[in-house]
Amino acid sequence: MLRTPSRLAPSVLPALLAVLLAAAVPALAEDMPRPAPPGVAPSLGSDTLKPGKPAAKPYLADTALPDALKILPAPPAHDAPLDKADRAAFSSTRALKGSPRWEIASNDVAEGAAAVLENFACVLGTRIDQTRVPAVINLLERARLDLARATRGPKVHYRRLRPFVGNEAPICVQRSQALADSFSYPSGHATQGWAYALILAALVPEKATPILVRGRAYGESRIVCGVHWLSDVVAGRLTGTTVFAALMGDPTFRADLEKARAELRAALAGAGTAPDQATCTREADALREPPLEF
Repeated sequence: MLRTPSRLAPSVLPALLAVLLAAAVPALAEDMPRPAPPGVAPSLGSDTLKPGKPAAKPYLADTALPDALKILPAPPAHDAPLDKADRAAFSSTRALKGSPRWEIASNDVAEGAAAVLENFACVLGTRIDQTRVPAVINLLERARLDLARATRGPKVHYRRLRPFVGNEAPICVQRSQALADSFSYPSGHATQGWAYALILAALVPEKATPILVRGRAYGESRIVCGVHWLSDVVAGRLTGTTVFAALMGDPTFRADLEKARAELRAALAGAGTAPDQATCTREADALREPPLEF
């Protein structure tokens, strides 16, 4: 233990206090939570139209929400075959930096109802003006809260680190302490993207196949980005499916689904804005590539 003289000259005390405070400030600063940098996607529980404001209440009561912690298998154990597959997928997809698939993955970082409608514009055939489809936005944003609640349990329980932690490999988003400290299993983006694809397929069943292909790719974008393991994304698809099944048993969700169906069909039949053709061509070429798999 550091001992100080029992008596110090009055003129020495101010200087000593200044030294002690200067040493303490950096340590305190390191302990302070760091805000997420601009451009990082909002969390699943926030309102994308009004950042920081909670979205409407979820559809499912606690007793009706599937328990993803019981449904999902545990993440692959260290050095198990699936863990090796996870690491191989992360390593091989680093070579995609700068490619059209990397660009799609970067665009897929944005989440929430409005962002996903924009990301699905090519398969829907038109860009949906969110102000014209309030019932669709309400349906997706309320469901989004159920999806966030479902992923929270396994994320906190397994506390799995993201693949870019501990290395300098390229990722398609800005590195931040907040992102590094958030847990990886299951992927919230993959959960949301797959569940949204299932909902959109129910709203526009004649476009179900391209919608679901895009939903699968939306989740895989997290692997391309380097922010999730392949098994995180697979678990996200399973989580999204279980929540969608529970939502279909909720009468309020089904009523909102019918309102959204009529509204979306009207928007698709109207004179909407066509998506950028160059973007759609790049997306179609990328989606023709085999899906990432074990």
